[in-house]
Amino acid sequence: MGGDSRRLTELSRPESLRLLGGVPVGRIVYTVRALPAIVPVCHLVDNGMVVVRTHVGGECAGSVVAYQADAIDMVDRLGWMVTVTGVARRILDPDEVEYYADRLPPLVSADAIETIRIYPEIVTGARLVNEPDS
Repeated sequence: MGGDSRRLTELSRPESLRLLGGVPVGRIVYTVRALPAIVPVCHLVDNGMVVVRTHVGGECAGSVVAYQADAIDMVDRLGWMVTVTGVARRILDPDEVEYYADRLPPLVSADAIETIRIYPEIVTGARLVNEPDS
């Protein structure tokens, strides 16, 4: 299997968001003092937006962030990856905060958990597939 050829096939935006919605954990990428930071967080996709509840919400709110998740079988080396890039905004409406708190547990317990909605500007996805035999 190690020598088998693989290639990436592009996924549509709807398919990318559907796949992203099917896994519970991804990685939010943001900047701290102009340097990249990456933190694993739980997420859900709601009306085409990515919602996370995290202790790093205050650091990334109002900024352009990337969010990445994947499902890759390391034995067969097949699967998919999706990246969403957009502005992260705090959810402040108490009803919305409560709604997401009931459905989306934070990955890490902390005193200052923020609920963040990422507004996708760019959605890219790819599927890792076997290269057909020539």
